[in-house]
Amino acid sequence: MILALTVLAVVILILVWLRLDFIGGMKVQKSEAHKRTQHTRQGHVSLLPTGDEVFRTMFQDIEQAKSHIHVLFYIFKDDSISTKMANLLKEKAKQGIEVRLLVDRMGSKLSKKSIQQLKNAGVSFAYSHPIQWPYLFFTFNRRNHRKITIVDGKIGFVGGYNVGDEYLGRDPKFGPWRDFHLRIEGDGVQDLQEQFLEDWRVATNKELKSDRYYPNLKQGPIPLRILPTDGVFLEETFIDLIRQAKTTITIGTPYFIPGKALQGELMAAAKRGVAVRLLVPKQGDHPLVKEAAFPYFHELLEAGVEIYRYYRGFFHAKVVVIDRQVCDIGTANFDKRSFHINHEINCLIYDPDFIKAVENEVEHDFSISERLTMKQLEKRSLFHRGKERVGTMISGLL
Repeated sequence: MILALTVLAVVILILVWLRLDFIGGMKVQKSEAHKRTQHTRQGHVSLLPTGDEVFRTMFQDIEQAKSHIHVLFYIFKDDSISTKMANLLKEKAKQGIEVRLLVDRMGSKLSKKSIQQLKNAGVSFAYSHPIQWPYLFFTFNRRNHRKITIVDGKIGFVGGYNVGDEYLGRDPKFGPWRDFHLRIEGDGVQDLQEQFLEDWRVATNKELKSDRYYPNLKQGPIPLRILPTDGVFLEETFIDLIRQAKTTITIGTPYFIPGKALQGELMAAAKRGVAVRLLVPKQGDHPLVKEAAFPYFHELLEAGVEIYRYYRGFFHAKVVVIDRQVCDIGTANFDKRSFHINHEINCLIYDPDFIKAVENEVEHDFSISERLTMKQLEKRSLFHRGKERVGTMISGLL
């Protein structure tokens, strides 16, 4: 009996410590964050909706690098496509090009051997956001979820694709992978560069300053804003966008755990006559994430929101389109983790023709998805509902 009580007391103390650690760490992150006023740029932007296009285009640009290559990914693996990228980075480093590779420690799966080979070839390597005292649990959960590639300070890539074979549809578990990435040339790349250099400084305590990182950039036809967030202010941005909507709101996201504030805004928009549509994957890729979305679905359906589930592979794109006036594509999911913990980077685009092209891609995704009905929702099994409860309890960490 005494042993059982002792074990229970220890478990309670650990849970209390984890809770206090997480709350304290989040408070510190919020106090250190600052809202960034990003300028509207005029760049050349291309939409890359397939993994083949992303890596083919990215590799071509990296091969042409003359000065430096900066690469930041949440996931970077020891598989076929990762090896191709690593070999290309090593080759460019041996040519005398400055190459820096920054990856998230928790997300990436690079072996010590692979990292050492990169370093031996001259690639500067670092992990983002190490676990830090005193908030060990919070910093363990915090992720640098950004995906940024910059070539010579003139060409940049940002979006949802990581570096792994599954992003090319090579994982039989997930099948075809649906995602969006952007290639930006000229004006706008300086903002991606600024964020990479800041993330590199945080990771290595080395501040890099050189004019070659910020060359003169030509303007293009597409208005855009780069929006980096550090676990703060992204929710506010999405709330503002939703409140501005007059006719349509389209959201595509692999993980939908919006929280009360955004849930309320989506319902309010639907009730005032805005056509709100949500696209999520039918298949989950992480335990309990899919289930944690279901408690939100009932209220949304009642409010008139249309919910579709993508079933021809895995839907990983993060896209928001408001009134055909503004389009958001980036790294942030429509969930609590992206809003309150992760470090993300998104791109807001204001060009009607570009937005139309994005809409055409998304409309295709809706056309091959299954619409969720209230009847289907009410038929959920007890086991599924139990997983929903557990998912809801830990939704801030999923």
